[in-house]
Amino acid sequence: MTVLRIVYASAIELRTDEAYYWTWSKEAALSFLDHPPGIAWLIRFGTAIFGDTPLGVRFGGIVAMLVTQLLLADIVRRLTHDARAVVVAVLMPEAALYYGLLMAKIAPDVAMIPFAVAMVWALVRLSQSGDGRWWLVAGLFAGLAMLSKFTVIMFAPAVAAFLLVPDWRGRWLRSPYPYLAVLVALAVFSPVLIWNVQHDWASIRFQGVRATTSYGISLRTVGDYIGLQFGLVGFVMLPVVMSALLMTAWRGYRTREPVAILLSTAVLVPFLYFLVKSLTLRVGDTWPMFMWPVGFAAAAVNLVMLPREKWSARMIRSTLFWVKTAIVSGIAFVVIVFLYYVAAPWNLLGKIDPIGAEAGYEQVVARAQAALDETGATWIATTDYRTYAMMRWLFRGRVPVIEINERSRFQDFRDPGMDKIRGRAGIYVGREPDHRASLWQNIPAKREQLGEVERRWRGVVTDTYVIEKLTGWMPELSPPKDSPLFQWRVLAGEFEKRSPA
Repeated sequence: MTVLRIVYASAIELRTDEAYYWTWSKEAALSFLDHPPGIAWLIRFGTAIFGDTPLGVRFGGIVAMLVTQLLLADIVRRLTHDARAVVVAVLMPEAALYYGLLMAKIAPDVAMIPFAVAMVWALVRLSQSGDGRWWLVAGLFAGLAMLSKFTVIMFAPAVAAFLLVPDWRGRWLRSPYPYLAVLVALAVFSPVLIWNVQHDWASIRFQGVRATTSYGISLRTVGDYIGLQFGLVGFVMLPVVMSALLMTAWRGYRTREPVAILLSTAVLVPFLYFLVKSLTLRVGDTWPMFMWPVGFAAAAVNLVMLPREKWSARMIRSTLFWVKTAIVSGIAFVVIVFLYYVAAPWNLLGKIDPIGAEAGYEQVVARAQAALDETGATWIATTDYRTYAMMRWLFRGRVPVIEINERSRFQDFRDPGMDKIRGRAGIYVGREPDHRASLWQNIPAKREQLGEVERRWRGVVTDTYVIEKLTGWMPELSPPKDSPLFQWRVLAGEFEKRSPA
């Protein structure tokens, strides 16, 4: 399965977010508007070995999957001393589409997952040894997880329950170690705090807008959330894991057993939070993915606990049957999806195919290169960070590429090559209908349309792009902070609504 992920990582062109994170890896910024810097460091690790190739960008995700599996195996080994349960813990993520295949798609979640699981592993070691120094290790991994993505903070209720519900709470509340662990986590997380202090708490405010945005109650977004969990975790695997988590929670809170409380709460609380949020907001595909590996550990441990707790033979056989079914059917599904994207010639999902919807940028780059050659232009302009990222990725530094709006995304980025832009014509590459957006009222460039180009994947047109020549203007890298050219798209839209124009 690791070989399968390596082949997938090498064969599939980068998706837009992956290319965007790759651009971060080329910068020396402490942090970024959208996310902390962990993903940039992980990509830099892979490209240092394999260069600026799809495998180089994604290699960190392949390593993250292996590390996650090793940690899960050791958690289950320590809790059960049962070889079969350890094998189940290793195979369960292989049978879930997100982990078995899509951990090869690089994202902040991929960088966060092994550190989040490592934090849980350290707390398991704490529970078994009683050595307070494991709090410091857990704090270290918590800080590293937060350096990758903020959503790991949703493990905080589980850690609080682990600390406060068992009978040992008095001991640990009087101990300095839990408090020192918090300081360790904050010290590791400090690059993000420093960057935010320097930039008016930009990324904190950005995530706050995303977390509090509401579009009204919608059963469709609830269906999207539940459907994604079935698709990415497994149609059989999800019920298997959820039932094991409920049994683990019942076991843990009834007996005040620390690890059972930790494992169950770490999944059930975020799951319910995202379920509530999905009533008014579309939950991102990857947002809940940090929690399910802990659920796999709980499910593997539950297999061993059932006979130890004298459950009926029928219950034990049924649980084992469904676990085996989830693993076999899940791995088969992962392999089928792999073959569909790597070997099959068809597009069965049309424009909604998650890979196909972001493929075909080579066609746009070829047309942009032709426009550069025809006009003598020396730089590329975009008005969308996805297009910007793919232009940078596919041009590989041969031509300066600038997103002329949403400049708050690019704070502390290096000079893109203004000496090649000043006084020269540029080529605008924009997706329909971005070339008609109101932000152009703030840009005094002369625009001359040169044509259009379609982006296709396996015969299906996914988008149309406009190619224009820009003259008489030079983009501003640091526009005023209240300008729609500085704000990210949501706030820029709000600014335009407030403007007298």
